Amino acid sequence: MVEPSSLIAPPPLKTNFMSMKKLVLQTMALLCFALMANTSMAQDTAKADPSLKGQYQLMLSKSRTLDGYKLVNPTRLASFWKNVRDTITTERKDLIAAKSKITAQQKSITDLQAQIQGKDTALSSSNARLDEITFLGMAFSKGTYNTIVWTLIIILALALAILIFRAIKLAHEAKYRSDLYNEIAGEYQNYKVKSNDKEKKLARELQDERNKFEEFRSTGRK
Repeated sequence: MVEPSSLIAPPPLKTNFMSMKKLVLQTMALLCFALMANTSMAQDTAKADPSLKGQYQLMLSKSRTLDGYKLVNPTRLASFWKNVRDTITTERKDLIAAKSKITAQQKSITDLQAQIQGKDTALSSSNARLDEITFLGMAFSKGTYNTIVWTLIIILALALAILIFRAIKLAHEAKYRSDLYNEIAGEYQNYKVKSNDKEKKLARELQDERNKFEEFRSTGRK
């Protein structure tokens, strides 16, 4: 007579075999997915907008959404962060160069203002003289002399206005780049916090699935 235990023994072997087969299939599927993801990422990067905004939009568009969160490819995220750091480094260098240029232009503006003030003093002094003014051995009427002086003043004033305009433009550009850096840094920090929360949630879900799997294996062995 066959004992009941001998009839129950085969199912665990079959269950183990099916579990191993399922694990192998899942591993192969993950490898194929990773290979396809890397190939797709390389093609997308070649076609994408090279700006940070374009790379950010591409990263979001290629990320899956799960429960309201974006699942971002770590390789794509690392590449984006490297580009962000390179851009920030370049912007900082440009900002330092712009500040140096502004300082030099401010000095030039001060020199021009001193020159204009000197011209004004000379003009005031000339008004007290006679109508005929001798300059470099040549005699000029007061009207002609004033015309020459005012022409020089207008030219210097135009040069001063151009320098002031360029200084203001550089200051606005420096502020814009500084604000852009702060905005990108803030967005990245928020995204990093969300990613950490998502990773913790996925880790807990994975542990739950492992516990269920172990419980199922234990039940199958019994």
